[in-house]
Amino acid sequence: MSNVLSRYWWILALRGAIAVIFGLLAFIWPEITLATLILFFGAYVLMDGVFSIIHAIGGWRDKDDRWFLLLEGLLGVGIGISAYRAPGITATVLLLYIAAWSLGMGILKIVTAIRLRKAIQGEWWLAGSGIASLLFAALLMWFPAVGALGLLWLIAAYAFIFGLVLMAVGFKVRGLGEEKKEARA
Repeated sequence: MSNVLSRYWWILALRGAIAVIFGLLAFIWPEITLATLILFFGAYVLMDGVFSIIHAIGGWRDKDDRWFLLLEGLLGVGIGISAYRAPGITATVLLLYIAAWSLGMGILKIVTAIRLRKAIQGEWWLAGSGIASLLFAALLMWFPAVGALGLLWLIAAYAFIFGLVLMAVGFKVRGLGEEKKEARA
């Protein structure tokens, strides 16, 4: 799995950059409506899921743990499509969509970090993104009556932090690939 991660490091970094951009846009335009928030969230989760699937398929024969990455992608695509199919949903249902996605992503990231702990150094970055996802899901489930603006800022902060961490993971595994090339030479 570390070979594929290092070869496709840029997908992790791109996913992180998309999350950072999403977070910044949500902070810049706080007057955003719930419908626009649903569309932004749906687009973000759908794109993140598609990139995860591409990442999983890109190195299919080289990966032992490709199923975790594929599950991540399918979860994102499923939640993204669900958000678009029902744009008139209530804030509570949106909270549940976001919490379900974040909970699933958190569990999958932590499992992946545990499985990669012997293959890469700094796997705690990946585990940290999983823990951040779990904490975010818990906050959404614990405070379901949060206002639209509070929800928007919470989502923006999460996306921004998650994106930065995912970018760090991408650049970390990029270095792993370069180290392996140097070792072969």
